[in-house]
Amino acid sequence: MAQGRIIGGLGSPHAPSIGVAYNTGKHDAPAWKPLFDGYWPMQRWLEAKKPDLIIIIANDHANSFFFDRYPTFAMSVAAEHEIADEGWGKWPLPPVPGHSEFAWQLAHSLVDQEFDMAVCQEFPLDHGCLTPLTCFFPPEKRWWVPVIPIIVNVLQPPIPSARRCYNLGRAIRRTVEAWPKKLDVVMVGTGGLSHQLGGERFGFNDTKWDNEFLDLVETDPERLARMTHQEFMEKGGADSVEEIMWLVMRGALSPKVRRVHRNYYLPMVTGFAQVIFEDLGGEAGALKAA
Repeated sequence: MAQGRIIGGLGSPHAPSIGVAYNTGKHDAPAWKPLFDGYWPMQRWLEAKKPDLIIIIANDHANSFFFDRYPTFAMSVAAEHEIADEGWGKWPLPPVPGHSEFAWQLAHSLVDQEFDMAVCQEFPLDHGCLTPLTCFFPPEKRWWVPVIPIIVNVLQPPIPSARRCYNLGRAIRRTVEAWPKKLDVVMVGTGGLSHQLGGERFGFNDTKWDNEFLDLVETDPERLARMTHQEFMEKGGADSVEEIMWLVMRGALSPKVRRVHRNYYLPMVTGFAQVIFEDLGGEAGALKAA
């Protein structure tokens, strides 16, 4: 009998400049081509795999939540996601379809697994979700896969640990695999790699650490899950702590994955990377306790 399964995971930056460059046709501009060349294999992979659902892990940039009330984890159960106005007007994009039936099941299941989600029945998407989604789906094919956004607080301390994010991914996998109908799911982790956008180390990057992180998220995510926020920030700059969102994606995959694509580019103040991991099937012992 068909049931839900995780078929792969994608990693992508979500800087707003990427979406603006993509939507204004700068694909072949010298400053952008090395990055956008990393998205074409992702478009082809999605076309080939034809997933039924994307679960995207991102953070809200003070559009739906503000610092007076910022949940640790939030998710949308909406049937459709509007486009957020981030202060300069809405992006000229159609609303993004959701998957309310499975989203409600996911919300109940995650709470049962002791992840206290803020459940949103309306959630406009900002560049945290829209930057990767616009690059995954060309204008003539938006949006042919429904999306469930899960929001992680990486802005307002206290923020969840790397281990907690990794275990959230495991809990998502259990919920998908318990779904009694066919549901091929792709996980997406978003965020830049090394970067710091304020303070004495403004503009800090470390290409060596960025590539080590990409190695580890593929082959040894447990090591990343053991790292503290301080270690992430020392290695990659204060804002690189958002790499914990990649660990939600990786935690939802089986222990061993097949990497079919990897691209890295450092054009300015943020290390950008794209990956495709294909799931090789879970070992039950790796997915026990959250």
